[in-house]
Amino acid sequence: MLENKVGMIFGVANQRSIAWACAQACGQQGAKLAFTYQGERLKENVEKLTKDMPEAVIVPCDVTNQAEVDAAFESVDKQFGRLDFLIHSIAFAPKEALEGEFLTTTRDAFLTALEISAFSLTQLSLAAVPLMKDGGSIVTMSYYGAEKVVQNYNVMGVAKAALEASTRYLAEDLGKQNIRVNAISAGPINTLSARGVKNMGAMLKHIAEKTPLRRNVEAREVGNTALFLVSDLSSAITGETIHVDCGFNIIGI
Repeated sequence: MLENKVGMIFGVANQRSIAWACAQACGQQGAKLAFTYQGERLKENVEKLTKDMPEAVIVPCDVTNQAEVDAAFESVDKQFGRLDFLIHSIAFAPKEALEGEFLTTTRDAFLTALEISAFSLTQLSLAAVPLMKDGGSIVTMSYYGAEKVVQNYNVMGVAKAALEASTRYLAEDLGKQNIRVNAISAGPINTLSARGVKNMGAMLKHIAEKTPLRRNVEAREVGNTALFLVSDLSSAITGETIHVDCGFNIIGI
């Protein structure tokens, strides 16, 4: 399905990462992949995960450092000469902003969350466009907290709302170049970043009881959706936020 396609994956931290599930799904379908990491600790994790991917490119990329962003895309250009898809699975807010009331969010926490979790999609899309010479697909990861109030999600919900709006505006801007931009609104998954949200265990239990499928979503299911969105099977889909949450978003009371 993705033979001779080149993809760039942002956000792999460990084997539980949604980004890694996306990478596995795409790699199994023949894609050549580039991975980014932030910091030496995560570099080691990514290297271990990709040891059976001989063609994988692994480069540092802190999205708050434009020079690293530029260098990452230059490495992909040098290795592959093009880019067909990009998966953005980056989000961060200070831990203290993910508990208590949204009202007490500090200016620094707000700016940090919005820059890393939302603006980075636009930043990376701008860098990717010159490499997407024959069109392409960009996929980002959102969450239901962008639409409804989720206790303790706070500033991250605001950031995800900005991310989903950015998806729509980018889809309009890039459509004329045959580049599609979509978001996946995944149900909660016990990833490294999710553990920063207070009472995540209780949230997972509650959702498993309330979803139509009576269970929580698995990372591999999000990865399979990302595979669909970066493949030609979704060639007429852009600007959408697709829920992959076992149906939780349809439930009212």
